[in-house]
Amino acid sequence: MINRLISESIAKTKKSILLLGPRQVGKSTLVSRLTPDLSINLADEVEFMTHSSHPEELAKLIELQSAKSIFIDEIQRLPRILNTVQALADKQKGLKFYLTGSSARKLKRGGANLLPGRVLNFKLGPLVAAEMAYKFDTKKILSRGSLPEAYLEGQSNEAEHLLKSYAANYLKEEIKAEALTRNIESFARFLNESVLSVAQFMDLTKIAKKAKISRHAIPRYFEILEDTLIGYRVFPFAPLAESEDLIRHPKFYLFDNGVYNGMLQNFIPSADRIGILAEQLVFIQILHSAWAWNKDITISSFRTRKGIEVDFIAETKNGTVAIEVKAGDRFTTEDGDGLLYFQKVFPRHSGLFIFHMGHTERRMGPIWALPWQKGLRELGL
Repeated sequence: MINRLISESIAKTKKSILLLGPRQVGKSTLVSRLTPDLSINLADEVEFMTHSSHPEELAKLIELQSAKSIFIDEIQRLPRILNTVQALADKQKGLKFYLTGSSARKLKRGGANLLPGRVLNFKLGPLVAAEMAYKFDTKKILSRGSLPEAYLEGQSNEAEHLLKSYAANYLKEEIKAEALTRNIESFARFLNESVLSVAQFMDLTKIAKKAKISRHAIPRYFEILEDTLIGYRVFPFAPLAESEDLIRHPKFYLFDNGVYNGMLQNFIPSADRIGILAEQLVFIQILHSAWAWNKDITISSFRTRKGIEVDFIAETKNGTVAIEVKAGDRFTTEDGDGLLYFQKVFPRHSGLFIFHMGHTERRMGPIWALPWQKGLRELGL
């Protein structure tokens, strides 16, 4: 049993909570361990139809079971139930709702009342290093990713089957079932092309051409990936975007290496792939660790038109750090050139790091090179 870091914050607060995250990251498991008095799963068609056609049913169940804590799963399937939640919370002090879902977009498009001031918002991603006592098997996580079931599955063939199925299930259950786009075929082609752009600066016109879709549809499709917490665009570091003439195109990452490998049907972190896998791993671990600790974070790219690059610039309330990612722990001082340039143009940074997939640790002037999990710990993540 893996203790999810965010569960303590959710348990302690007296306010109701809205917990969003991709499918299969463990949202339902987390809330179920808090033993709510009443649980409603809107993924169940009977329960969905009951509450969809009879809005008063929720109040009846709460009264019948004298429930004080209520868990409503897959909330995006019935956004208007949030109006009932608000009315009940206002009428009966002491009620605490645990609301979970996988699509902020569906809630927004459904005109959902997101209960400002009444509900605290949290996000949950796959497992992070701190939840594993900073003892992830690096080769395994590069291959399988960190979805709980896939990473913890003893049989590699079962884990790989699960991950290969994820994209198809995402398209079927999330996109098509929730009607997030009218043209599921176009979105599927876009998704296949976007996967080939992971860790790259994207040319949206080329993606549109290869996917045979309108260039104007691309931003909307990326918003769907972001609203369902499946993929993320990383934009230029704003404080230096103009003065350093940074590449304006965003970089793109998926939320999990295992799902990425499943979509490509290749689970081997071979020499020609490990660079992308390592970079994506560090990105998603930084982001999801910030979610797990309930910390605000902004992750940006940094690459000048002259080719000077740092993989990530991470900004938190504690400062701004620059991070370069390497697949192995054999590197030279030249590998830190981008970091040293960043120091020159942004001297008020809080640290320069190389995160790598190996085991050694060394200092190279102001640059600290260390294994990626120890790097996360040094950042308080």
